[in-house]
Amino acid sequence: MSESIEKSYKELVALKYQLYNSLFLTLPLDAVEQTGLLLPLLHEACEKGYEKSYSPSAILNNFFVTHKPDFSEKDRITFLFKSIQYIERQIVLIDALEEAAYSKIHRIGNSNSWEWISEKVKSLNLQVQMKELLSSFGIRVVLTAHPTQFYTGSVLAISNDLTEAIDEGDVSMARDLLQQLGRTPFYRKEKPSVYKEALSLIWYLGNIFYPAAGELLERISQHFPEDIVKENQLISLGFWPGGDRDGNPFVTVDTTLKVAKRLRFAIVTSYYEELKTLKRRLSFSGAYEILNQLDELFYAELTHPNGEKNIELAYFIAKLYEIENVLKEKHQSLFLDKLISFKRKVLLFGFYFASIDIRQDSRVIGKAFDAVAANNPKLFPNNLAELHEAEQLVHLLNVKGHIDTAIYDDSLTKDTLDSFGVIKKIQQMNGELGAHRYIISNCRGPIDMAKVIALARLCSWGDELLTLDIVPLFETVEDLKSAGQSMVTIYNNTTYKKHLIARKKRQTVMLGFSDGTKDGGYLMANWAIFRAKEDVTKISRENSAEVVFFDGRGGPPARGGGNSHLFYSALGKTIESKQIQITIQGQTISSHYGIKEAAIHNLGHLLTAGIENNLFTRASSNLNEDQRLLIEQLSERSYVKYDALKNHPLFMPFLEERSTLKYYGLANIGSRPSKRGADKKLKFEDLRAIPFVGAWSQLKQNVPGFFGVGTALKEQEEKGNLQSCIDLYRSSTFFKALIGNSMQSMSKTNFSITQYMENDPKFGEFWKIIHAEFLLSKEMVLKVSGYKELLEDNPRSRMSISLREKVVLPLLTIQQYALIEIQKAQESGKEDYLSNYQSMVMRSLFGNINASRNSV
Repeated sequence: MSESIEKSYKELVALKYQLYNSLFLTLPLDAVEQTGLLLPLLHEACEKGYEKSYSPSAILNNFFVTHKPDFSEKDRITFLFKSIQYIERQIVLIDALEEAAYSKIHRIGNSNSWEWISEKVKSLNLQVQMKELLSSFGIRVVLTAHPTQFYTGSVLAISNDLTEAIDEGDVSMARDLLQQLGRTPFYRKEKPSVYKEALSLIWYLGNIFYPAAGELLERISQHFPEDIVKENQLISLGFWPGGDRDGNPFVTVDTTLKVAKRLRFAIVTSYYEELKTLKRRLSFSGAYEILNQLDELFYAELTHPNGEKNIELAYFIAKLYEIENVLKEKHQSLFLDKLISFKRKVLLFGFYFASIDIRQDSRVIGKAFDAVAANNPKLFPNNLAELHEAEQLVHLLNVKGHIDTAIYDDSLTKDTLDSFGVIKKIQQMNGELGAHRYIISNCRGPIDMAKVIALARLCSWGDELLTLDIVPLFETVEDLKSAGQSMVTIYNNTTYKKHLIARKKRQTVMLGFSDGTKDGGYLMANWAIFRAKEDVTKISRENSAEVVFFDGRGGPPARGGGNSHLFYSALGKTIESKQIQITIQGQTISSHYGIKEAAIHNLGHLLTAGIENNLFTRASSNLNEDQRLLIEQLSERSYVKYDALKNHPLFMPFLEERSTLKYYGLANIGSRPSKRGADKKLKFEDLRAIPFVGAWSQLKQNVPGFFGVGTALKEQEEKGNLQSCIDLYRSSTFFKALIGNSMQSMSKTNFSITQYMENDPKFGEFWKIIHAEFLLSKEMVLKVSGYKELLEDNPRSRMSISLREKVVLPLLTIQQYALIEIQKAQESGKEDYLSNYQSMVMRSLFGNINASRNSV
């Protein structure tokens, strides 16, 4: 299988890239005419220069002396900008080639396919268990608004059309599209509004997720025709743009409501288009008339956006069942499969399409609560904060009354309070699933959860049944360690127990991989999350509650990315996994769900991973005491190593002075600020995970994805325990996934680009610390895995990374050159071209992140 994939990638991507890139060189574009002939020479100069340990400055200066000795500094800057523009488009070409070859370069149809699942269920006689599982299991993918998507809508559209042209072998159309790509701007001159961010992701819902979910359910029903029940949502979608207000002052209740209306409009549009298709087939007496009636009703809603013509979901579904009966009783069930396929999607998406999650930081919620308590002194005891935790919960969870949110002047406080009212409005407009979760970032325990319930009742619900799920988000290592005890405390409260019963005894708990890794390092964060899941699962089961874990995952392994199928199929029985819920964001949306085939494949991956973990017993999913002790020792040692780096006096200065960290805030890629807090001085705790991980990625050092791994494994080797680590890798799917995902991070490093820092008087020793740990980590993971090279078992990823890193090498060189020139200008006071070099750094972010596909 690996050899076949490797051959397919070479033929369908690598070789075709050479062909289409050569075609690109001949196009009559200003950027190409100026750079097309020189860019291959620049790439060669970079490769040979780094082999000789030259600095980026030396490489580019030698290049200009050799090929353009007459260039002034202004000419050089112009050329470098043009080179960046060209490389950006080369990366889009690689994206399109990989998407066109998707089914041939991915492991589609292997051990995680529905055919394989079906055969295994039959061979093990697990039909009853499978039926039960499909009636309760489900996945939810949540699209977030985090600023990691650098392609504009117009570029994404060209990329999609280019994929189609390549797939069809239409070279002429591909040439025209490459020319269009060359003339289309990549860069946003202004930050997108929150609403525009939402619109760009809603496009994916209607064009990708809607048909993909439908086709995936059809494939499942072919193997398990009687087991998909209407009462269970096997696939559901979540949505953060417009709802996630944590650290984003531009998200308001008006925006939240506007996004919810647009989500309803999008799903109604999808239904309306499919109804027209159905009318072409179900032209029979009794069925056509109902379809025609529905057609008119949907047209009326779409042309009356204020909601006065909104259709009732129950009525709509009843009409579909009516048509189904007509087809069965009068028309020999002709085209019944098409109607049932449509009905499945209606039952899946309702009139909300994707659930909007409301998210806010616990400190902001606390500030809003304090304002309410100060303005309404009779609501709570004056000494509330001094009471025992259990007593505080009694007061908070049993509060009575109603407050007027209009009296609060502070905009953040008012939005926090008004957000509870907007949740209720969305539920009335789109159905309860339209907005039913309040996520508490930086949750420190049950008091934070109880404050949300108190505010929800005071601001909106009163004594009514609270149709809201309270979701604590535990992120730091310490919060993860105490997550179990936090849940014990809240479960022990009688009022909360009653609330949980009303919510079908399901408690969602969110765990943050991104901030966990930023706080504790790669191994410690992943192990702490694993143990937190075990603790919360045990405690929830003891309290007759089903916990649902919602994983806050980013693109790279340092933020919880990597091989999700391997991860979720390896959880074992000590972690509740009847639901798999994850965030997907930015590049991960376009790279994993950018085309229908990819979306079907990756949604199916999550489903089969959960089914395997719940249905089939795997020895590799369960850790024995010796294995647990070994992972504990590894994670503790790696944490000590990472924590020492994090607390090194040069850690923050290095990121500020030698990386692209501060340029993330200048790039117009998302509405959200790049750091929490308004202080000018950059603090580690205010750093958002995206620019933090992204800055290390731009440096090609990827510290959060490996740092400490080598030291931890080396310590075990020195203790004579290397074989135990090897045995753990071979026998534990969880540990294998951890090491494999760290390999992915290391495979995207290139220390030769920053090797010039080795002699830096200020940062030289600090750079050596990072480089030494990288070399040690690479050495040790290869020893433990038995591989001769990183990602030896994943040729598609290895070859894709290799091609992309090769194409992006000149861009990274230009970025480092610009950073060096900025520093020189600031030190000398000669700032004639300072703004040009600053813009150059910012522009270089785009291509590198798009090339990596999951770098942030």
